[in-house]
Amino acid sequence: MSFKQKLSEKTGIDKKLLPSSYQIIGDVLLLKFMKIKSIKQKKKVASAIMKLLPYVKTVCEISGVEKEFRTPKVKKLAGNGTETIHKEHGILYKLDVSKIMFSKGNLNERQRLITKINPGEIIIDMFAGIGYFSLGLAKFSKAKKIMAIEKNPVAFNYLKDNIKLNKIKNIEPILGDNREITEKLRSKADRIIMGYFETKRRTSGASVSSTDKFLPYAIKILKKRGIIHFHNTYKENELWQKPINEIKMACHGFTYKILEKKKVKSIAPRTWHVVMDIAIYK
Repeated sequence: MSFKQKLSEKTGIDKKLLPSSYQIIGDVLLLKFMKIKSIKQKKKVASAIMKLLPYVKTVCEISGVEKEFRTPKVKKLAGNGTETIHKEHGILYKLDVSKIMFSKGNLNERQRLITKINPGEIIIDMFAGIGYFSLGLAKFSKAKKIMAIEKNPVAFNYLKDNIKLNKIKNIEPILGDNREITEKLRSKADRIIMGYFETKRRTSGASVSSTDKFLPYAIKILKKRGIIHFHNTYKENELWQKPINEIKMACHGFTYKILEKKKVKSIAPRTWHVVMDIAIYK
């Protein structure tokens, strides 16, 4: 019997109305309700989930993310608090799911990146968050040093906690906007991670991401030659010409080569989170 069927029998709610998927982060379960509007029914579902999955301590509804820091819109339906410790491939991530977005859909990309690192590299993570990329690189690659920059004070505090939690010594956490500390970091990095995208809405309703505006700053903090892992979001019909044009514009006057480009995951109908590995020679 499927979990959805069990949930339907436990609650008496038609399984066609129940959420089709959920995500577990640590001991917190997050789900979206598309067809159930009643808060009473939502809490009934949450209570049933905790009985069916005893390792889940909190059940929350998530309805999206907001603003620059991609803060989750989360409502607790049952259980304890929303702070948890999530373990993924030997890394511990402490976070509050009501304050910090954690995407398990990026796991393959985090694993892929580890294989790209050369011994002794100095890496700058321009959008470190709670350490999504930095922690794994520090623990499983032979990077010399990782400078992890984060602008959100809440995420930055969790980043520092996670460095201690994972007993890591070669990450330097830096609080601030990467654009404002470019001069201090000029020509410091062998490799740069741009693992963030800020999605906005056009008046037409289509989504548009603006991570490309950070590319000139990334190039400044790169050494005479190095690699940038550029993440952004694009509509299906924009691939791959639009990102290539954005890279070409940012790299004006420099030699560059696109080493690899790939789709990370779908984030909306016909809209993709992509990553492009770019070698730059200044």
